[in-house]
Amino acid sequence: MSKLRFDVVQDAFKKKAVAVDTPDARPSEYFGELVFNREKMHKYLDIKTYNALIDCIDNGKPLDRETADHVAAGMKTWALAHGVTHITHWFQPLTEGTAEKHDSFMDYDNKGGMIETFDGKSLAQQEPDASSFPSGGIRATFEARGYTAWDPTSPVFIQDDTLCIPTVFIAYTGEALDYKTPLKKALKAVNDAALPICKMFDPKVKKVYSYLGWEQEYFLVDEDLYAARPDLMLTGRTLMGHASSKNQQLDDHYFGAIPSRVMAFMRDIEIAGYKLGIPLKTRHNEVAPNQFELAPIFGETNLSNDQNQLIMNTMNAVARKHGFVVLMHEKPFDGINGSGKHNNWSLGTDTGTLLLAPGKDSKGNLQFVTFFVNVLAAVQKYNALLKASIASATNAHRLGANEAPPAIVSAFLGKTMTDVLHKLLEVPSDTPIEIAGKKGKSVGLVEIPEIFIDNTDRNRTSPFAFTGNRFEFRAVGSSANCANAMTTLNAAVADQLTEFKAAVDKEMAAGKSMNIAIMDTLKPIIKKIINVICFDGNGYSDEWQKEAKKRGLDVETCVPQMFKAFTEKQNIEMFTRMGVYTEKELEARNEVRWEIYSKKVQIEARVMGLMAINNIIPAALAYQTKLLDNIAKIKELFPNKYQQMAKVEIELVEKISERVTDIHDKVYAMIEARKVANKITDEYEKAMAYYKIAESLFAIRKPIDKLEEVVDNDMWPLPKYRELLFIN
Repeated sequence: MSKLRFDVVQDAFKKKAVAVDTPDARPSEYFGELVFNREKMHKYLDIKTYNALIDCIDNGKPLDRETADHVAAGMKTWALAHGVTHITHWFQPLTEGTAEKHDSFMDYDNKGGMIETFDGKSLAQQEPDASSFPSGGIRATFEARGYTAWDPTSPVFIQDDTLCIPTVFIAYTGEALDYKTPLKKALKAVNDAALPICKMFDPKVKKVYSYLGWEQEYFLVDEDLYAARPDLMLTGRTLMGHASSKNQQLDDHYFGAIPSRVMAFMRDIEIAGYKLGIPLKTRHNEVAPNQFELAPIFGETNLSNDQNQLIMNTMNAVARKHGFVVLMHEKPFDGINGSGKHNNWSLGTDTGTLLLAPGKDSKGNLQFVTFFVNVLAAVQKYNALLKASIASATNAHRLGANEAPPAIVSAFLGKTMTDVLHKLLEVPSDTPIEIAGKKGKSVGLVEIPEIFIDNTDRNRTSPFAFTGNRFEFRAVGSSANCANAMTTLNAAVADQLTEFKAAVDKEMAAGKSMNIAIMDTLKPIIKKIINVICFDGNGYSDEWQKEAKKRGLDVETCVPQMFKAFTEKQNIEMFTRMGVYTEKELEARNEVRWEIYSKKVQIEARVMGLMAINNIIPAALAYQTKLLDNIAKIKELFPNKYQQMAKVEIELVEKISERVTDIHDKVYAMIEARKVANKITDEYEKAMAYYKIAESLFAIRKPIDKLEEVVDNDMWPLPKYRELLFIN
């Protein structure tokens, strides 16, 4: 083992858990202490300002400047008590990350001194440089003006010494330049579409909420080993590396005892999350070695998405304190599970009803089936668009491998709901709907109590699975901003519900009762979806790939091509009809997607080429030289028998020469392809060129991984999978 690699591996194995400074109080006692939530609002605002702000949050009523000034004053008093010195508008540009520009509270007091100031204008609006963020041509370098505007529905919070204000980000010309703006528009659209249907069942309903419960998967690697892998540092994944003899084949890591260093890290994350008002609930080992998961209690989609972005940032900072680096890449290691961000999505009302949960009576079940069927109809109609919403250069490596769903959007219903849909097609429209709930099942041991079996199983190969009271959109990538998928899903469902309500109204205008009108409208939809979008089998099978195409589902696997779904005519019409995106915004965002795709592949290709030429080939040639020296010495001592005696060495020399030549030729062919791609000015065409380059990286990797098998372990320059994945 090379001295550098030996040193970093030894340092990794010597590291121990960092002691956690756990607060004396219970989590419930410090939960949300760094969030300007309703409790803080009530304490730091006068009653008139408090009521106006709550009316804004709950009902969308705008705040006047005077009220905003009072809100800012209350926030400042609270923030100063926590040692805050700066403010920032915290927003989510089209970079898959968050952005912030810090300004201090300090200003002149006009008396020769300084004073802390913060007013409604600073709270409500700031002006970051819009030309420096991805805009798809909406903003040019000489057109720099853009605005961030406060989102009162997502609470202000404190990080370190800074008061962070969640905001939207729009161009001077009005177009959205972020993920939050269209998400909020989609949430309004789904409320506007679902509310009239809910009122048919319960006139007391005033609002419909979209809910999101994300499950964040991630890997941890030792920071010393990470620093010794240029590919991990620059791309987030290993571009080369032979599989470890032991990886996840024994399934012994999944739900196993959490290593002490990792547990210390998890505790710190939970403490930080609780203080920020993030209701973290679950932590566990995932399937792959050194892979883990955390998940909160579900919440309103906009807030839950903000919390996911916040916890990702927090994880990165906390990990360093424990000697780790968090890997959010969807496929950092070849041959084992990748990381997703399962989006558990549902709809509910302000009266407490979950619209995707079976009801307590036939009326409640009819409401449930109404929303259940329309969601499936939306997923079928916009399946290519939903796939485009989760597509990326990084997620492409994960989909269709090691328990990740395939690049085909279908829905898993389970036997109970599949049987319900088939039965609804057979019975008269006025038949009361009955749906089986959880059933008790004895495990045959006196000591073990009865367990309750859900009315649906789980299917890990399904990208959109019904799990009892929600759908789990499993195809979303670990590093993604949930907002992209959630915007698309909520907009698609809103469009379908709007169409459905119009059809029901037409049936009722013809004299039908509400129940019969609803069922007569649902039945043709059920017939249309039951044998198309619904699939409960193995999504990995070759048969399903063929069957899905036959059913008319989108089976495209080329990421740049997937993005085109956003600018297809029916999808542009849907988004504009729902008021979520303009055609200009959709076209601009595709320009951004193609550009980011090309740049990510370009970076990978550069790193792969440099590592192959500067790290791998020199190590292989050094070992080959060592072998040749040995052959020469054998030949000198045994001139007549050296070929037989040095047979192994000679074979190794030949293999190394063959693979080094193969690597060299493929790397320089890839470099030439890059030169051609870089001259292409059309972003889609460039992305397609880089798609082919991305495919060529697998061909370069193959001989490198074979060299790792034969080159002297002491001479191999990079930490290996067995070292990266088993350090705790």
